[in-house]
This record gives sequence, structure tokens and C-alpha cells, in this order.
Amino acid sequence: MSVLVNKNSKIIVQGFTGSEGTFHAEQMIDYGTNVVGGVTPGKGGQKHLGKPVFNTVQEAVKETGADTSIIFVPPAFAADAIMEAADAGIKVIITITEGIPVKDMIQAATYVKQRNSRLIGPNCPGVITPEEAKVGIMPGFVFKKGNVGIVSKSGTLTYEAADQVVKQGLGITTAIGIGGDPIIGTTTKEALEMLIQDPECEAVVMIGEIGGQLEIEAAQWYKNSGINKPVIGFIAGETAPAGRTMGHAGAIVGGSEDTAQAKKKVMRECGIHVVDSPAEIGKKVASVIV
Repeated sequence: MSVLVNKNSKIIVQGFTGSEGTFHAEQMIDYGTNVVGGVTPGKGGQKHLGKPVFNTVQEAVKETGADTSIIFVPPAFAADAIMEAADAGIKVIITITEGIPVKDMIQAATYVKQRNSRLIGPNCPGVITPEEAKVGIMPGFVFKKGNVGIVSKSGTLTYEAADQVVKQGLGITTAIGIGGDPIIGTTTKEALEMLIQDPECEAVVMIGEIGGQLEIEAAQWYKNSGINKPVIGFIAGETAPAGRTMGHAGAIVGGSEDTAQAKKKVMRECGIHVVDSPAEIGKKVASVIV
């Protein structure tokens, strides 16, 4: 079993013919991902990277049976692209675009929920089920198939954690980059829940950062669930100066409970194996997997 994407997922690329869409679609196809086409308004009927281009998501779904979309659309139009995908019946919408206005995202996130679609991101690296499907911008060669799930707010730390897990002789079931913006579709708790419910997943690495309450909600859910699959946690941004806006729009400490120290304390109280440095993730995973 896999979470969100697998070898049978039929993927379209929104913003297919743009430079970002082209570069990453090519990488996804090379990885073996089942990309069935793409969408660029005004370019319907053309071929790009050997795949058909459509004017609308609706046309793409009708012609290809697509169930998953990845969005490389500029920030001003990305929320519309998300809603168009949900409207066309796409079930998993992965949004890479960074800098989408918060007001637009509030509307888009609500719209997606009402249509029972699942939004990952925005401002995220995507989702990978190793050796089956890479729907995102992560370096595929880092990931090897295995039994450890990853949920992360940070793209680079997702790859770092995967690399360490693989170097311990283990591998990854699915890695989900949820994104670092204030308004995102899938929360840490929801991603953790999906991974823990995957029978192939024996442990989960949960990477968070300062700002917001997502990791605390996830930790409390984990404690109350009574599930004994181990979760290894890390919070980035411990040394960030107070009051400074960091690289991710969501990484702004609003109060004392948003700090790395406060989050780590709650996570430990909820039974999560917390590490203080990202360099310790792989060894910790290896030590807790029975």
C-alpha cells in the first residue's frame, strides 16, 4: 500500500509548458512516474515531452482519466489552478508554487475540502513513493523503497532525513512535503495519520519548524490514538532570532508555545522520539525500529 501516489496514479502537470513545469515534469517522467499529460491554457492540442497538452483540467481528465495533478503555475493564478483541478474531480492536488497570496489560499483550501479532494502544499516539494511515483521536485535518487514514512514542512530536510534513513540500511514508504506557508491543504496531523495507517510503514519521521501549532496538534493526536508505531521528531529553527521572519512564511513565532523548545517538550510528553539535531534522525530511526 502507498499513501497519496503510486505507480498507478495518473498525473497531469498544470503549467506544463513553462520552464519549471517542463524541467520537473521531465525529471518525473525519467523517474518512471505515470505522467499522462499537462495543461497550459491556449496550447491545447500540442505535444510536449511526448505527452498531450490540454487547455483545461476538465479536458485532461476526460481524455486521460487523470486523478492527480501537480501545479507549477505562477502565484497570481495558482489558487485558480487549484480550484480548477478540484472542480474537474482531481483527487490529489500537489501545489509547488510559492508566494500564493494568503487570501487566495483561504478560498482555494476551503473549495478543495468541499469537493473531497486532497491538497498538498502550496510551497512544498511534493510527494514521493519511492520506485513508484515522484510527484514533485525532490531528488529521486536519494529515496529508496522501505518502511519509514516522512512528513515534513521543509523540502531540504525531507531529502536529508531520507538520505540518513537509507544510509542506515532502511528505506522510505512515502515522503510528504506539506509546505511551509501559513495556509496549507494537508496538516502535519493529517499526513501523520495517513502514514501511520499505511500497513507498510513501521515508523514515521516528523519534521516541523517554529511557528504555528501543527506539530503540537499532530503530537496530541498521536498520544490520544494509542498507536505504538514509533514517531521520530525534529523541529527546525531553534536558533532563529526572536521576532525574525524566516524563509518559510509560516515560520513566524507568534507566542511562547510556537518556539522550538515548547514544541519539543510537548512532543516528548506525547511519546515522540525527539532529536535535537537533524544529523541524529537516521540513527534514531534505526534504534527505534524493532
